[in-house]
Amino acid sequence: MSLLLLFSTVTITLALVFYSWGIWAERIAKYLKPWHVKMFWTGFTFDVIGTTAMHFIATQPFNLLDWHTLTGQLALWLMLAHAIWAQKTIKSGTNEQRVKFHTYSIAVWLVWLVPYIGGMVLGMS
Repeated sequence: MSLLLLFSTVTITLALVFYSWGIWAERIAKYLKPWHVKMFWTGFTFDVIGTTAMHFIATQPFNLLDWHTLTGQLALWLMLAHAIWAQKTIKSGTNEQRVKFHTYSIAVWLVWLVPYIGGMVLGMS
């Protein structure tokens, strides 16, 4: 295993750990807290770093018609939108918005799992 592959695998897995931690902690608390938002941003940052590293490993050019690339891009953009929305909700949202925020979070997390699991399957084959 190359060092770049190891680095990208570790950073993508750290993205899973931090993003999942934030999502599930928020879900259990049923209330969006500032530290949840920090977990979202940390997970997103690790995902961008790992995805960038994977890009350097790829043997084929960037192709949005590829299912893994498409779902990965969708997941990254949703994570970004989710983190920005969470940040705005913490800063100026109502109590009710902070209570209901977790319903969107799980959907984004589930979409994010598709390229993560797909990448694992691709890596093993």
